Amino acid sequence: MDVAGFEITGYSRGGPVFGYSDDVKGGLSLGGDLQKYRLGNEGDYGIEVGIARSFESGGVKWSVNYMPSKWGSGDVATEMAYVEMSGLSFLPDAKFWAGQRRLRIEDVHIVDNVLVNYGDYQGAGVTDIPLGGAKLGLGVFTGDQFDKRLPSGVKANRFNADFSEIKVNPGGKLRVLLTAVGGKGQVGGGSGSGVSLLHNQSDLGLKGMSNSMFLQTSRGHARIDGEFESIDGKSVGKKALRIADAIGWQSGPFGGQALIGYQTGRADAVGAVTTKDFSLGGRASYAFTKNFKGLTEVSTTTRKSAGMPNQRLNKFTLAGAVALSEDFWSRPELRLYVTKANWNRPAAMANAASFGANGKTSRTLMGLQYEVWW
Repeated sequence: MDVAGFEITGYSRGGPVFGYSDDVKGGLSLGGDLQKYRLGNEGDYGIEVGIARSFESGGVKWSVNYMPSKWGSGDVATEMAYVEMSGLSFLPDAKFWAGQRRLRIEDVHIVDNVLVNYGDYQGAGVTDIPLGGAKLGLGVFTGDQFDKRLPSGVKANRFNADFSEIKVNPGGKLRVLLTAVGGKGQVGGGSGSGVSLLHNQSDLGLKGMSNSMFLQTSRGHARIDGEFESIDGKSVGKKALRIADAIGWQSGPFGGQALIGYQTGRADAVGAVTTKDFSLGGRASYAFTKNFKGLTEVSTTTRKSAGMPNQRLNKFTLAGAVALSEDFWSRPELRLYVTKANWNRPAAMANAASFGANGKTSRTLMGLQYEVWW
């Protein structure tokens, strides 16, 4: 959206929850990265607004970018504040940047998680370097953010290399993100590393169907998505492994997204146990008219830890939605939803401070939500 020479982008969601108890309005999850199926289960509200102004001089293009955000009752925060330049004579296709910038590579929308991601901290780098038919992005980061600095005596540094657009088969492209972390004053020395492999396949057998497969591993103070892990100077690092597959489709009025994922994690501490998280679910939409859709989301998730009873949570949501078109991704979308979730007693005990309070093993949520991006 162009307003008086400024490019305005953003995202927002919110709305009232009418049916709930114990102040639990959503957020039903066992805690895994891929376990919060969000339809009728957000449990939060907020807005992010991106403001950018572009200029050009002597063939060089540059822009100033700023994104404030406000979530829930928290303060206004700075998500991004950076400058970018491109069209330089020695590398005209590349984009150079410095500041605090999101570099989100790919998310799975139905669980609101960016699986491959680097950025979000103070840093500098370059993207879109031509590399024999592929592209290369490089970034260096500190552990400081625009609104928050690391404690005195604590340091963290990160280097990322992002290889993209690697053609490996008809309609298929591979992306590789490498992460290396070093630090000072961190528990365990502050080092860490990670590798993320992402394969995107377009037109998977049927027109309008696509697939994304993730294989990722990390250790120490490198997070599995490509960012920092626990760099406050008080927390240990972590070993993690993830394999996940997300499929999306749109065939006439019928669209959706589904996910299956498995992730393990173990803190770098004596006596720490490995946590194993499994996730299976999907959201489907069917457009009865151009502007009215029916939505349903079904999921089952488990969490296993050695020596502990297995946790399980199941969720089912039905919703009616009005939107600009029949497409699954059409936004703004206004939804009237009913969510029914149930879980076993080990899950209730592990979440006794939230949705498992008073030994509850099921909840029903009803509400009206908007979601919009532009």
